Amino acid sequence: MSQSTLVVAEATTEAPAAEAAAGETTGQTEGTEAHGGGHGAFPPMDTKTFPSQLFWLVIFFALLYLLMSRVALPRIAKILDNRASRIEGDLAKAKALKDETEAAVQAYEKALADARGKAQSIATETRAKMTAEMDAERSAVEKSLAAKVAEAETAIAAAKAKAMKDVGDVAADTAAEIVAELTGNKVTKAAAAKAISDLKG
Repeated sequence: MSQSTLVVAEATTEAPAAEAAAGETTGQTEGTEAHGGGHGAFPPMDTKTFPSQLFWLVIFFALLYLLMSRVALPRIAKILDNRASRIEGDLAKAKALKDETEAAVQAYEKALADARGKAQSIATETRAKMTAEMDAERSAVEKSLAAKVAEAETAIAAAKAKAMKDVGDVAADTAAEIVAELTGNKVTKAAAAKAISDLKG
């Protein structure tokens, strides 16, 4: 009985020692592999993992393609469409404003030309009216002056005739007095006037 107990105790003692030795060996192996001392290749370069890498590459590429085609690219296309429509709208608005400006300039030039033509016609009409009024006034003044000149000439002629008559009378009186002084004979005024008329004739 004591011998069997002793054998079991030794076996129990030897088992943990063997396990400890195996653990140390495993730890040394893992430590050696962790420091690069193992025989395994770098996982991405390991040809044994190529199929799984290619599989996940296809999966992620398909997911990326779906994400880009369903989410990112439609948003980018919408942004580009909005920008293009905005640019087209701005260009159309600019063209409309340009057309409106050109129409306004043409209307202004037409109004200016019409105003110049109207001003010229008004000036021509005013000049013709003033010329007609001046001609009428000048003819009226000329008629008035002609009438006044005729009246003055008539008055002058009458005054001249009267003066000439008075001169004749004065000359006859003077001649009669001169003859009376020179000859001592009295001469009538009628005789002196006849003698003067005979001298003139």
